[in-house]
Amino acid sequence: MQFKSFSVEVSNHIAHVIMNRPESLNAMNMDFWLELPQCVKALDAQGEARVIVISSKGKHFSAGMDLSVFSDPKSTPMTGDPGRMGENLRRVVMQLQASLSALEEVRIPVLTAIQGGCIGGALDMVCASDSRYCSQDAYFTIKETELGMTADVGTLQRLPKLLPQGVVRELAYTGRNFSAQEAKELGFVNQVFESHEALLEGVMAIAQSIAQNSPLAVVGCKEMLNYSRDHSVEDSLKYMATWQAGMFRPNDMMKTFAAKATKSQAEFENIWPVKGLFEN
Repeated sequence: MQFKSFSVEVSNHIAHVIMNRPESLNAMNMDFWLELPQCVKALDAQGEARVIVISSKGKHFSAGMDLSVFSDPKSTPMTGDPGRMGENLRRVVMQLQASLSALEEVRIPVLTAIQGGCIGGALDMVCASDSRYCSQDAYFTIKETELGMTADVGTLQRLPKLLPQGVVRELAYTGRNFSAQEAKELGFVNQVFESHEALLEGVMAIAQSIAQNSPLAVVGCKEMLNYSRDHSVEDSLKYMATWQAGMFRPNDMMKTFAAKATKSQAEFENIWPVKGLFEN
């Protein structure tokens, strides 16, 4: 898989997606917005990867939206009939939102490993991941407020599901930085590591632990957790029962029991690839 914004490595059922533009502070340019959903959906469709880890090279995780996205008239025209301009801008924003929503929509978990600055659009992105980890030099900010606009691609919709309302409102209204330690205390990140190297080592170990489990069971966990976040308990319980009736089979459990009896690691079949209609 060849991309301008990422390098991709798949090993031991772990897909490592690396933002590789450190000279530009991994700013999210037009290539990024097009390639991110292509990348994660392709990894999901292949069925080989059971977890995705997103990290970046350089001092900072990402400086957020690249200014070229705003300045290119092809992407966001700012002249002409106001009604038509507004309709077009709304559609562009929804397309940008969809790029990050791909992290939620893929079947497999997405972990983000964050060092240095995680700014603006980058915060929108990590909010869409399943779990976040960072090094002790990391910091986060809803930068859009300071720049004179309202964050529009996910932070204000997802962060209130992850942090207390009062905290989110303060962060959004002020645009201030919050540190790795504050993020850990608030539960935004799962763990803080001493260095970038320790961060990558630790997150890959967590990814390996996920990859060793039944991929069908993990897919079910993500499906249920996402559904339950957005629905009532009653509706979520009914969906769980329906899912279990259709998806549960004892095969993977039997493999787990057999492996435990022999003190070995169970080997599970991959989830099947996602194919286009009528493709072989």
